[in-house]
Amino acid sequence: MSTTTPASRSTGTAAAGTGTVVAPPFDAAAAEAFAGRMLGVLDDAALAVLTSTGHQTGLFETLAALPPATSDQVADASGLHERYVREWLGGMTTAGVVRYDPASATYVLPAEHAAVLTGAPGPNNVAVLMQHVAMMGEVEQRTIERFRHGGGLSYADFPQFHRTMAETSAAVHDDALVDAILPLAAMTDGLRDGIDVADVGCGRGHAINLMAQVFPASRFVGYDFSDVAIDAAREEARTLGVTNASFEVLDVAELSVDSGFDLVTAFDAVHDQAHPAAVLANVHRALRPGGTFLMVDIKASSRLEKNVGLPWGTYLYAISTYHCMSVSLGLDGDGLGTVWGVERAAAMLAEAGFGHVEEKEVESDPFNAYFVARR
Repeated sequence: MSTTTPASRSTGTAAAGTGTVVAPPFDAAAAEAFAGRMLGVLDDAALAVLTSTGHQTGLFETLAALPPATSDQVADASGLHERYVREWLGGMTTAGVVRYDPASATYVLPAEHAAVLTGAPGPNNVAVLMQHVAMMGEVEQRTIERFRHGGGLSYADFPQFHRTMAETSAAVHDDALVDAILPLAAMTDGLRDGIDVADVGCGRGHAINLMAQVFPASRFVGYDFSDVAIDAAREEARTLGVTNASFEVLDVAELSVDSGFDLVTAFDAVHDQAHPAAVLANVHRALRPGGTFLMVDIKASSRLEKNVGLPWGTYLYAISTYHCMSVSLGLDGDGLGTVWGVERAAAMLAEAGFGHVEEKEVESDPFNAYFVARR
């Protein structure tokens, strides 16, 4: 019987010829370096939340339009309370985002920094993404309870989700949907001539409304199970004067259309469905023979080891833990998760009946893979 403890057996190394386990020597330098890294993470996490606040309050836009200004001037220009603005500016200054001149007590946002923090909903506005960090923090305690007891959260636990996701996707769609994304499916001529199009998991429907504006001869319908999101989609359509788009409150796992569409799209929506395999099978059935499914979803691998070097890999697993996987489990679903991966996505499309599947990419959108699947 071994005299070593379970902990030593699991972490140590075997000493030759002894049958015992010897723990590797403690590397104090490695421990110190890791501690430094984690303190950096703490600081960067704080910066992420401050950046989200700066975006939502319009402070970045205000600073970008001002010459060097005091906190009073920034607060006055933004219509915000100076004491909060001053504290926020302190965080931005210590992070190196804003530059501060102590002699004049003025702050300035360098043009190079403004280029990646302003211009909403431009595709290069990183400040938009920082809202997801704040959103995860809002549901941390509820998520911890799911760690202990199982189950998942509901969309009602994320009152800002549809707004932030609409803003995130609009950053890509306004820039690239018509000129770069739709051409991947080779459907532009058909859209001009007039075809039937559905978007599953449409959220606030911006993609549908954008396509309906550009292709007035085609007919569009968006499906989402959130009545709040559908109401917003309909309101945007009314505001834009769009008459060839409609929206329905529907769980697409229950979509029962047969051969009704020439093109179906799904923009970053399949992986957090309760039953994604059923959704893909329903999409296949809803397409007419020769129809096309354009599925946009997260560009990552199904294999963890291949995601280790992905610059935003940790973010993907985090947003899955606190949202995408959880909302699926909350519906008694499969909990596929954000990082289901391109390999599994392609396999599931094939299992749904799609005989020809291509994975493509859009240069301005490094986060997503673009699957063109034909019936």
